[in-house]
Amino acid sequence: MTLAQELAAWAAALRFEALPREAVTSAADRIVDTLGIAFAARETDAARAVGAVVRSWGGRGEATLIGEGRVSLPAAAAAFYNGTCAHALDFDDTHLPSVAHPSASLVPAVLAQGEACGADGRALLTALVAGYEIYARLAMAQYDPELRNSVFFEHGLHATSIIGTVAGAAACAQLRGLGAEGIMHALAIACSMGAGIVEANRAGGSVKRMHCGWAAHGAITAADLAANGLTGPPSVLEGRFGFFEAYCRDRWRADAVLDGLGTRWETPRIFFKLYPCNHFTHAIVDAALALRAQGVEADDIEHVRIGTATATHRTIGDPIEQKRHPQSPYHAAFSGPFVFATAMAGGGGLGVGFDDFTEAALADPRRMRLAEHTDVVVDAACDAVFPEQFPAIVTVRLRDGREITERVLANRGGGDRPLTREELSRKTEMTAGSPRARRLLEAAATLRDAGGPAPLFAALAAPPFG
Repeated sequence: MTLAQELAAWAAALRFEALPREAVTSAADRIVDTLGIAFAARETDAARAVGAVVRSWGGRGEATLIGEGRVSLPAAAAAFYNGTCAHALDFDDTHLPSVAHPSASLVPAVLAQGEACGADGRALLTALVAGYEIYARLAMAQYDPELRNSVFFEHGLHATSIIGTVAGAAACAQLRGLGAEGIMHALAIACSMGAGIVEANRAGGSVKRMHCGWAAHGAITAADLAANGLTGPPSVLEGRFGFFEAYCRDRWRADAVLDGLGTRWETPRIFFKLYPCNHFTHAIVDAALALRAQGVEADDIEHVRIGTATATHRTIGDPIEQKRHPQSPYHAAFSGPFVFATAMAGGGGLGVGFDDFTEAALADPRRMRLAEHTDVVVDAACDAVFPEQFPAIVTVRLRDGREITERVLANRGGGDRPLTREELSRKTEMTAGSPRARRLLEAAATLRDAGGPAPLFAALAAPPFG
């Protein structure tokens, strides 16, 4: 069998009873996390633009827009909007070392598809885990261990959305019960739909924020087309003119596509993001929190040296003057000096929160003084563990002459330092507000015994957004 046929056969045979408990729990937690983030993002420019477009499309009500609590649009259109919201704040989870973000496309696609076909909670969770497991392996296939980077990203491509379309199509087709052949065709069709370039990361623009929404839209559309008889090539992944040859040439690993499928579960290993800023800065926040726990105050610090990996340094430390003086709240979320200063000054949420990335925060003289006295450098110890982790080694020189170093080599929210129930609850309160967070957590806890996703959306019901 071809790679696509192997993946499809595995997904078609997957049953809820065969899933490890930790994979089911992780999938339910990721639904909570993703929906909370999506709710918080409804008033971003990207969400407003996509919301206006999908409402203008109209069509038969099959699925719910986040925050509305009622079925209102076709599944693919609802997934487009919800997926855009899920990725718009850069707060969604991360698979390592591929550095791809699965939930922002998979959760909106599977939930919208589930609403449209009347799936129950167990079927939703099974399809979602299937999507995560396929996603992780496709992402690892295009990860180059020598480069320690995504080949897609090296080419300016957004692996997150491209792979999300393909894995999401397999999950949606599995949820619809299309069988191995139908799942294979949905996956193959989706390979012609996945899209996204990351020039916006470098030169600006908000288009990247809709990538995961478009991936979710494509996933459902591909499954719809497969259900209605459109077909794709079985060799779509490894073929001469297939997915990996087109995107990676010879820099991809066929063995990674099936490695550990059904025996090593990747779903619980995907990293939750605890802070609403670039994931490369998270260990810096943890270091700041550790310093504060020792009684160090921001005003005590004379100089800061942040050691990080080479690839990380390019994103959060270079050029250093721009990182010390970010020009916008969005740029501040990619600044090692600003994020450290914010966490030391006493940020919100679990260490830093949404209110820490505003124009008012950028004007805070206490934060800016500390950011101006911060250097970001490449550290060999960080390079040694990147990108399996996004580490940081932070040394502060205090006004009394002492130096204190905090080494954070493993990120919170992953397999080595998993998210606690309290942390998930606190993050959801930050994104969805209380009591919505409590209702959402309760709905997710009973999802495996529920009739479908309606209680999840009802938990987040708010006045219609327009």
